[in-house]
Amino acid sequence: MNKPDKAPEKKNSAYIVLGIREFNAFLFFRLFFTIATEMTAIIVGWQVLEISHDNPLALGLIGLAEALPAIGISLYAGHIADLFSRKKIIAFCLAGVVLCTLALGLFTLNNSLVLTQYGIMPIYIVLFFTGIARGFIGPAIFGFVGQIVPREHYQSSSAWNSSTWQFGAVTGPALGGFLYGFAGVTASYFTVFILLLISFFALTFIKAKPIIGRVANEPIIKRLRAGIKFVFSNQILLSALSLDLFAVLFGGATALLPIFAKLLHTGPMGLGLLRAAPAVGSVLMGIYLAHHLPAVNSGRKFLLCVTGFGLCIIAFAISRNFYLSFFLLFLSGVFDNVSVVIRQTIIQLLTPDNMRGRVSSVNSIFLSSSNEIGSFESGVAAKIMGTIPSVIFGGIMTIVVVISTLFLAPDLKKLNIRDLKEEKPEP
Repeated sequence: MNKPDKAPEKKNSAYIVLGIREFNAFLFFRLFFTIATEMTAIIVGWQVLEISHDNPLALGLIGLAEALPAIGISLYAGHIADLFSRKKIIAFCLAGVVLCTLALGLFTLNNSLVLTQYGIMPIYIVLFFTGIARGFIGPAIFGFVGQIVPREHYQSSSAWNSSTWQFGAVTGPALGGFLYGFAGVTASYFTVFILLLISFFALTFIKAKPIIGRVANEPIIKRLRAGIKFVFSNQILLSALSLDLFAVLFGGATALLPIFAKLLHTGPMGLGLLRAAPAVGSVLMGIYLAHHLPAVNSGRKFLLCVTGFGLCIIAFAISRNFYLSFFLLFLSGVFDNVSVVIRQTIIQLLTPDNMRGRVSSVNSIFLSSSNEIGSFESGVAAKIMGTIPSVIFGGIMTIVVVISTLFLAPDLKKLNIRDLKEEKPEP
């Protein structure tokens, strides 16, 4: 039976988890995959904005094109991730993303008439298939990292994992905007293609892991119902996921950043910087959290940081200065990463290994709803209310959700992650 590589025996070290060779390979895979996907978001966003002649609804449909298949396949993907090799699932779906990126690049070649004849629709179709692949990758990644890292290092690994993702989210938009502005859309897509291949190469350095407690002959409906019941019967888990869902659903302004970039009189490079700003804040906060883990009063810190996120979004909508807007997005990333690390640690600590895929699939539904469908909601709200009022409204609703959580989920407010570390999740 394969077991996670053991790190050197040092206590209270922020770097002990980095002594695990396979976790380092996982971070390398995650970094390049994130850079590639974030670059794609910038490239597709600016390309669609140009083709649609600045239509905010067209930007919102980008998120919907990926979210619908990801959400639709998510529960089944979690079921599969609890039965089969999670590494093989990631590798197979990553290969699918590589092919989708190649298709987007081919659409932009001079001799291609696809976009000329059909407009934006081919892009949405490719993003639909990308969404299916991402729907399988999410639960597999969550379960896989839990097998690579020993339980006592889950909180530290969550901080480094989040920081790596956020660093990729800093680099990706900036690189995507820079390449789009100087080299054009075709070169940008083929750069993403190369980065995805590097990510695939990093994955080969991690061995496949067996799933402890795997039950292969259990009916699929029973297995899916068990995963859903596990989440919805735990107040802490459900409230943490719900708070993140509604905060990003209402408070996210990412989909509208191309419009704000124009309001602030900047081009695709400025858009890349704005898109990267929250991730810059998240990376710095992630490094801090790796050394100062929020193990005490975790629930209160979670709620305060979501409130701070909402206030930053409101102020960003009002700002007309590029540097102030960048700082407010940076600050929103600082607040957001605290909630991300706490939420990831809660899920890892409360979930048994043989249910990680299914619980992660429910989490993926929440995340896809908050991110991609949130992008669609932002586009629709901007179309109806106007760009600035819709973002202000979203920030206010985020704060309203926090206040509601205080009354509806009192256990979250009392949460201390330090106490969860002493408990073993029930299979």
